[in-house]
Amino acid sequence: MSNTDLLAKQVSIFLENKSGRLAEVCRVLGEHGINIRALCIADTSDFGILRLIVDSPDKAVDVLQAVGFSVGSTGVLALRIPDQPGGLGGVLGKLEEAGVNVEYMYAFFITVEGDAIVLFKVDDSSLDATVKVMGEAGVGIVPGDEVHGL
Repeated sequence: MSNTDLLAKQVSIFLENKSGRLAEVCRVLGEHGINIRALCIADTSDFGILRLIVDSPDKAVDVLQAVGFSVGSTGVLALRIPDQPGGLGGVLGKLEEAGVNVEYMYAFFITVEGDAIVLFKVDDSSLDATVKVMGEAGVGIVPGDEVHGL
């Protein structure tokens, strides 16, 4: 399995910062049987970026584009972080030591075998280093195809 096969597809939607836009995204996804597994939203005064992990990312992109949303997708790593005090700090410390910049991260709604699942977006040029460092540190990575089935 290549390192790019480890990436989960994240759906990114650009939203005007006005009432009802987030609800509309969720309604459209629900009407098409698409389940949201994790989300993150960042906003400014004018717009927001909604980042989603869903069970059917390609379908989500298609249906959201069909109703007029500006949508894209990108790869993120789903790391298994020990669900205990200091678990996340330890992983971030290993990435820092390796010179990996985390662009953003957010958590999954569930845990797997006692581990929290946290989604990390790293610079594309840092993917190989991130996978190597996490392997050396014993941090599991949930492969992309498994992430969408959680």
